[in-house]
Amino acid sequence: MNIPYLDLRAAYLELQEEIDSAIAQNLKSGCYILGEEVEAFEAEWAAYCSADYAVAVGNGLDAIHLSLLALEVGEGDQVIVPSNTYIATWLAVSHAGATPVPVECDPRTYNLDPSRIEAAITDRTTAILPVHLYGQPADLDPILLIAKKYGLSVLEDGAQGHGARYKRRRLGAHGDAVAWSFYPGKNLGALGDGGAVTTNNSDIAKRVRLLRNYGSITKYHNENRGYNSRLDPIQAAILRVKLKVLDEWNARRSIIASAYIEALQNAPVVLPYVPEYADPVWHQFVVRHLDRDALQQFLRSEGVPAMIHYPIPPHLQPAFSDLGISRGSLPIAENISKEILSLPIGPHLSEEQLSFLLPKIAEAKISELKPYLGKRLYGCLPEIK
Repeated sequence: MNIPYLDLRAAYLELQEEIDSAIAQNLKSGCYILGEEVEAFEAEWAAYCSADYAVAVGNGLDAIHLSLLALEVGEGDQVIVPSNTYIATWLAVSHAGATPVPVECDPRTYNLDPSRIEAAITDRTTAILPVHLYGQPADLDPILLIAKKYGLSVLEDGAQGHGARYKRRRLGAHGDAVAWSFYPGKNLGALGDGGAVTTNNSDIAKRVRLLRNYGSITKYHNENRGYNSRLDPIQAAILRVKLKVLDEWNARRSIIASAYIEALQNAPVVLPYVPEYADPVWHQFVVRHLDRDALQQFLRSEGVPAMIHYPIPPHLQPAFSDLGISRGSLPIAENISKEILSLPIGPHLSEEQLSFLLPKIAEAKISELKPYLGKRLYGCLPEIK
């Protein structure tokens, strides 16, 4: 059985009639930059996130970058970032002129470890940038307390957390702002690139609106040296259609996650750990094994399209070699990058496909692989078995 890791075509076909109609209406409108369709999506996305404002931009990287600028992060500043994340989080900090300062993650959740943040704060630190990785909320309350104590901003990277809840409240306005990506593979994905910023702060919203449009609200009147980063109305229309089914599609992901967890209870892998405060949306379903590469090779030979998110930590990428962070400096992120493996969990994974995958994964003939020994892995807490 040929199973894609994520079936974007099936997502379109389920909503084809509505999406095609929305696109056609926008083509006939004659308005192809910003306009009423974008404003309507901004209002709906803000309401969904329980935020006062949403500002749509060109992509997720721009959402982080422009948010940092709106928070007045700039040259000479330092921003606390997770050691374990996609490189876009770090890139946005660099684009703002600041320096990313990595802090190790909690090896159970893979998210930024609040207990390690204070040791990394200096007199140049201006912001903390937690990521809701793999669709699971970072532990926000202690992060917000630290930020208040030191007078720092908190910008959340919500690119993988559409619809996730922290302590029963949807992500969207816990910190000063939340940056979102609508890349096609996200839980809420456009049919192209897209992004947004949500916030309860009117000044931040206004600054992002200026920055996304050449520093201008009124045409030919430029208040600052802005950028060109605008979500187009066709993508906004598509996102409005998909937003109606986001909760349903997230529920499908949860059903698949539960099936994996049940089927893999006795498998020699570490299953995802979900803390009490989190209601994840399972953007990825990530397991861990000491002999990950061999496991991935075996699963792929059996028709299971397992992937790695992400194989190289940002500090080991050539793009950040100038930071001088040597191999071995961030051992948790480095070890995780060697051991994590993502199993397919898209909302269009059919019952038939899941029935094919589960026994292949659960009954994997991997007796020759080194079994996972929880105590060996950089002091993991007892919850990991």
